[in-house]
Amino acid sequence: MTEKEKCHAGMLYDAIDPELMNDRMICKDLCQNYNQLTYSQNQEKQELIKKIIGDCGEDFVIEPNFWCDYGYNIFFGNQFYANHNLVILDCAEVRFGDHVFIGPNCNFYTAGHPLDAETRNLGLEFAKPILVGNNVWFGGNVTVLPGITIGNNAVIGAGSVVTKDIPAFAAAVGNPCQVIKMLE
Repeated sequence: MTEKEKCHAGMLYDAIDPELMNDRMICKDLCQNYNQLTYSQNQEKQELIKKIIGDCGEDFVIEPNFWCDYGYNIFFGNQFYANHNLVILDCAEVRFGDHVFIGPNCNFYTAGHPLDAETRNLGLEFAKPILVGNNVWFGGNVTVLPGITIGNNAVIGAGSVVTKDIPAFAAAVGNPCQVIKMLE
């Protein structure tokens, strides 16, 4: 089994593997090109995002700066908006539904590291997917950790660190992020 296959299977894998390193280099070069476009180069930005990510719906905007690891593991639906400084560490899939709005300085991390120092020092890591439903709003400075699912119509308050799944129709905030009320 290759390191890339181990990564996609949720197993411990070596991120320094030459195939994975090459994939990241290609993606980060594309991200850098995207971030250097002028603000008015809308058509070029749209075309470049379509080269970076796995699949996207219609009517999307990702404000620069945008960074991701592989790109091909990112999927978003229609009417997706991400404000400045979005970071997606997409070692596993990151799926966003329709009508998702992301505030500035948000982070989505699928990569994690073993708690055991000896194993961690071998350079091994793991990846768990992130799933975001439809009609979800993230305030600024939100971080979503590996393996999280956020249900439809949820609102995640600014500054939150999402460490556990958030159900549909929940307003949640904090570090760690907790449901504070259910929405109608």
